[in-house]
Amino acid sequence: MADRTPFVNQIAIVEDHVLQRARVEELVTRDGKYRVVFSGASTPEFLEWTRRVPQNERPQLLLLDLMVDRQPSVSPAIVEGFVKAGLKILVLSALASPALVRDVIQAGVSGIVGKHDGEGDILAAIEAVLAGETWMTPDLAAVIAGDPERPRLSVQEERALVMYASGLSIEQVGEAMNVSRETAKQYLDRVKKKYATIGVQVKSKLDYGRVAWADGYLDPSLPSFSAEE
Repeated sequence: MADRTPFVNQIAIVEDHVLQRARVEELVTRDGKYRVVFSGASTPEFLEWTRRVPQNERPQLLLLDLMVDRQPSVSPAIVEGFVKAGLKILVLSALASPALVRDVIQAGVSGIVGKHDGEGDILAAIEAVLAGETWMTPDLAAVIAGDPERPRLSVQEERALVMYASGLSIEQVGEAMNVSRETAKQYLDRVKKKYATIGVQVKSKLDYGRVAWADGYLDPSLPSFSAEE
């Protein structure tokens, strides 16, 4: 049987600082898990390149720097177009404009890595995004969220958040609200999505508790809730 070359994820890099771009290239290719198929300074340059190459040579993931010296910042509309075309995007940001970062989160990027984060964080974020997950550290989420208006929750979403963050299981939340487990889960999923639009990741029960405390739904002085489920 003929040997088959294992699949290697293809990555594109848009970063206008040459030394930073070279270091990112070195970092992502050193273990042989990823192949850099494009490396350039701007999104227009990347967009033009994608129009010239066959589909099988295009990347699965774009590492994208949002702020470009002496040129306009990356347009959230362009980012949304990339996402709709099936491209996963991991932003490499110095967080000079948290508002812009929030805009591209709404446009559908899968993760944010701060330029002060470690190289291990970058590799972990790449792996997570390529696996279909999202990535953002809690500290980074707090910086990005800044002081925007908190998500507007419906009455049912708020009730589900408070009860779940207080320690009830999803089944118990459903029983207390007189709805099915699936409906209770849908309320919690909506809460998760609404917080994601301001750059706040809500994945675990602990995360639900943190946002409930931070936004005044729960009193932080109350006993700690369970982190299970």
